[in-house]
Amino acid sequence: MSEDILKDARAAFDLAREHEAENRREALDDIRFARLGQQWPDKVRRDRELDGRPCLTINRLPAFIRQVVNDARQNKPSIVCHPVDSGADPETAEIFNGLIRNIEQSSDAEVAYDTALDFAVTGGFGYFRINTRYARDDAFDQDLVIERVSNPFSIYGDPASSAADSADWNTAFVVDTLSKAEFEARWKGADPMDWTTDAYGGLGGPWIEGDRVMIAEYWRREAVTRSIVALSDGQVMELSAYEAQKGLFDTLGVKVVGRPRSVAGHKVIQRIMTGGEVLETVDWAGKYIPIVPVYGEELHVDGRRVLRSLVRDAKDPQRMFNYWRTTSTELVALAPKAPFIGRKGAFETDAVKWATANVQTHAYIEYDGPEPPMRQPFSGVPAGALQEALNASDDMKSIMGLHDASLGARSNETSGRAIMARQREGDVSTFHYIDNLSRAIRHAGRILIDLIPKVYSTPRVLRVLGPGGEARLAPVNQQFSADAADAAGQVKKIEKIYDLGAGKYDLTVRAGPSFTSRREEAATQMIELIRAYPPAAPMIGDLLARNLDWPGADEIAERLGAMLPAQMKGSSPEAEAAKGQIAKLAQALQAAGAKIAALEQDRGHEARKLEIEAFEAETNRMRALGQAETRRG
Repeated sequence: MSEDILKDARAAFDLAREHEAENRREALDDIRFARLGQQWPDKVRRDRELDGRPCLTINRLPAFIRQVVNDARQNKPSIVCHPVDSGADPETAEIFNGLIRNIEQSSDAEVAYDTALDFAVTGGFGYFRINTRYARDDAFDQDLVIERVSNPFSIYGDPASSAADSADWNTAFVVDTLSKAEFEARWKGADPMDWTTDAYGGLGGPWIEGDRVMIAEYWRREAVTRSIVALSDGQVMELSAYEAQKGLFDTLGVKVVGRPRSVAGHKVIQRIMTGGEVLETVDWAGKYIPIVPVYGEELHVDGRRVLRSLVRDAKDPQRMFNYWRTTSTELVALAPKAPFIGRKGAFETDAVKWATANVQTHAYIEYDGPEPPMRQPFSGVPAGALQEALNASDDMKSIMGLHDASLGARSNETSGRAIMARQREGDVSTFHYIDNLSRAIRHAGRILIDLIPKVYSTPRVLRVLGPGGEARLAPVNQQFSADAADAAGQVKKIEKIYDLGAGKYDLTVRAGPSFTSRREEAATQMIELIRAYPPAAPMIGDLLARNLDWPGADEIAERLGAMLPAQMKGSSPEAEAAKGQIAKLAQALQAAGAKIAALEQDRGHEARKLEIEAFEAETNRMRALGQAETRRG
């Protein structure tokens, strides 16, 4: 069985390597050219060095690359989850959003995104990946992480893929090298046979030393069919899961409704292998291979995917720029070495000084003959060579669509509107790189939404982050009590549960400035509004203070807010609930007062009745005494 797996893996790897060979060769040349400055042909450089001639490299390409990459860093795409069906909950969707933000922050996802985009702009493709790790050393709970891929040449995707985000990958390879000591410590007794000596497509062989072992991660996605059942309590689950818990469901009185239904799905298996054996086999929890590519410019030609970088067509103008700048430098540098011209025998006196006149300064030099030797005049700055260098520079800008205004340099534009329009043209011409990053992050969000219910499946308390980075703890997959206000404003306890496995969720990706950048921009715009319309200052002063990033800003905002007129003060839901509570208390107090008044009135009537009864008793007594006196008389 293991030999069959190795055979299939080798065949799949050979196919992927052959399919990607040209893209990888061109990408490596682009990286060496643009980032390492290897821009002169080896033979030309050697000939010039042997002749003592200059061979200058004035590399202008990194500035163009940084313009695109740093623009993306300032406008980070963010993943936003939305509930789709009736089983999904908007509040649980917010838990998904906060958990994804926490995953990105705790695993430095920004580094992974930036590295992948940098390679896509420079070489045509880059990658990042999603993995799991234990939450603590002494626990079995796992967390999701987003990891950067520092060497894009270590990954081979599915040659049959046509999607822009690897959603349809069925195979993938990740090759890496370990020292023999690390290999033996992790897999004792395993055969340290290299996966292949040409795993980097002939691009990385020189740095693989003899004391290292090359291994490969072989990812494979296979189609599977599973049976699902509908339960009487509304749940839908896999038949195997129901059968494993049938006793519990019978106790609860939950039964299967209808007949099981077969549905198509996928399972993903990760195998770590050398050239001789399979070292580990892992059943991956998700249905996608968790490796996400970020492509540069993508073309499909003759059934093959061609990936191009930003600098691919700008290499020839860069070479011409280097050549003409080197030529102009060479012409100017040789000008002071123009020879002295004189008649034969004019240099016999002080011959040593004349021989070194071009490289040393002498107080005087004597000559023979009536006329002194003359130096050829300086021909001036080589205007032709400099003009050709400028032409090559303009060619680079035109090819990449990034002109002086996009790079922050002065240009022909004089008005701010014209400068912004030219900057906008530069952003549009390179926007496909940033948009490809957004597509990759969208697929990463799809992978995370698929994995979160499976990795965070036990009752846990997770840290989630808000849009502004504020953190809070949220219990998931368990029942808990929460405070809520009803329509009348009364606060009461309700039982809630954030079930990450219930319902279906979709996602969108929003690209824009970070929360901090948006806050700073809001403060700047408010200040400009106050300058243009000073009477607005008292009305928006508290909002401006809240968007300022310095100590005491919140306290100042509260003080300014307290100075606003009552009709301008906003009411939060908590304030409205408090107002409702106060109104209810006022009504209860009024009712109590009326009741007390009624009671006091009743007591008054009772006292009056007692007085009347006493008066009647005294009257009856006096009448009886009068009648007795009459009878005696």
